[in-house]
Amino acid sequence: MKNLFIEYPKCSTCRKAKKWLEENGIESQDRNIVIETPTVQELEEWIKRSKKDIKKWFNTSGLKYRELKLKDKLENMSDKEKIELLASDGMLIKRPILISDRGVNVGFNEEEWKKNIK
Repeated sequence: MKNLFIEYPKCSTCRKAKKWLEENGIESQDRNIVIETPTVQELEEWIKRSKKDIKKWFNTSGLKYRELKLKDKLENMSDKEKIELLASDGMLIKRPILISDRGVNVGFNEEEWKKNIK
């Protein structure tokens, strides 16, 4: 499986992560999170594989997150509702996401990415 790099091209963290991938000679297939928002099925699989709580998948610094007042609403939502909400708008999802044979990373943390790629 080729690495899948899910990004929002205008995001500075995504650009930094993409540069890191290129500098380390790591090939990946790029996917724009807004144009091709992850589906409910993809998110269910990736969240499970990432071993991170669903809340960690929300872009808490994003305008949409604040606009919808999700900080207060998430605790009363089921996991299914949270995943459906994430799948409804790519801007709600924390990025970048890197999917490889060895794991799934959400957000850019160089040390975590090294573990799942090298």
